Amino acid sequence: MLGFFISAIAISLSGVMAPGPITAATLATGARHRHAGAMIALGHAAVEIPLILLLAVGVANFVESPSWRTGIGIAGGAVLVLMGLQLLLSLGGQDGSGVPVQRHPLVIGIVLTAANPYFLVWWATVGLALATQAMSFGAVVLILFAVVHWLCDLGWLEVLSLVGHKGSELFGRRAQLVISAVCGVVLLGFGAKFLYDAGTGMISLVALNR
Repeated sequence: MLGFFISAIAISLSGVMAPGPITAATLATGARHRHAGAMIALGHAAVEIPLILLLAVGVANFVESPSWRTGIGIAGGAVLVLMGLQLLLSLGGQDGSGVPVQRHPLVIGIVLTAANPYFLVWWATVGLALATQAMSFGAVVLILFAVVHWLCDLGWLEVLSLVGHKGSELFGRRAQLVISAVCGVVLLGFGAKFLYDAGTGMISLVALNR
C-alpha cells in the first residue's frame, strides 16, 4: 500500500504540473488573489471527486467514447477562446484586469476542469488504473487516494498563485499586464487546440458512420 501511494503521488504531481488552461488561469488570477490556487483547487475537486467515484463504479467506457470527448472538446475550446479573448481585450482597461480574472476562482476551477477533454482522458486511462488499484485495497483507500491526489493539486496551484501574486507585487501593474497577456494567449492556444482536436474527431466519427 505504501508503494501504491508513493507511485500515486508521483503520477499525480506529473499530471497536475503539466502546463494547461488551469495553469494559465491560476497565474493570472493569482496576480489579484493570493490564495486563488486554493479556491481553483476546490472548484477542480468539485468535478474531479465525483468523477473518481463514477469511474470506480464503471463509467470509464462512457468517458472514453469519441462522441463524448468531441462534444467536451468543442464546448471546452469555445470557453477557453472566449476567456482568452476577454482577458486580452480587457488589458486596456483602467486597472488592466481581465474579466476571467474577476470571476470567482472557485467558478474558474469548475469551468476549466469540466471543459477540458484531456482531463477526462487522463482519468479514463491513467487515473482509472490508479483508482482501480486503490479499490483493490478497499473503499477507504480509494477515498484516501482521492484526498492525496487533490492535495497534490492544491499544493501546486497554491504555488502558481503565489508566483502570480509575488510577480504582481514586485513589479506592479506592468507585471500584472504581462502575466495577463501571456495567460490570455495561452488560453487562446489551448482553446484552438481543443477545437482543432474536436474537429478532427468529428470528421473521423462522420467517416466511420458512412
